[in-house]
Amino acid sequence: MKRAAHHFGKLDIVVNNAGYGHFGMIEELTEDEVRAQLETNLFGALWVTQAALPIMRAQGEGVIITISSLAAWEQYPYVTYKATKAAMIAFTQQVAIQNAEFGIRANVILPGLMNTPMAIESRVAAGTPREEVIAARDRRVPLGRRMGTGWDVAYAALYLHSDEAAFVTGVSLAVDGGESVCWGS
Repeated sequence: MKRAAHHFGKLDIVVNNAGYGHFGMIEELTEDEVRAQLETNLFGALWVTQAALPIMRAQGEGVIITISSLAAWEQYPYVTYKATKAAMIAFTQQVAIQNAEFGIRANVILPGLMNTPMAIESRVAAGTPREEVIAARDRRVPLGRRMGTGWDVAYAALYLHSDEAAFVTGVSLAVDGGESVCWGS
């Protein structure tokens, strides 16, 4: 963080975007799998943010964006993935409130169904043909009947970093094509 701030003159933004999921049911989990998800999903964001905060506090501004998952909010069968992604939301809210006085904003993005290798390949490896995985996931998204892409999440991050979001902190922004709106219907 110090090298980046020195090289660029300041540290404008940090995006916590590492993610790991073991998509197994609770009775199938091992201690190593649970620890790997905690280390990547929660502790990774914590250590990166911890390294950035002193620099951002000293400069009186900065933006921290954490990428969680809509799995934190929805009925989701994989308990450790859901729990670590939900913890990222609470973590981000605390970072936001504890650092607002320093001009630092912290928000979390919750991608919904995304057409990414992590989302698709794990299901293909479980035996479902790729075309079926994609078609079934596409059908669940109201907006355009297609999954999102990494670009959809990137554009949300660009907004949260922009001056247009200067009064936005502690927010959980679903980037899900309307999927979360349909849960009660």
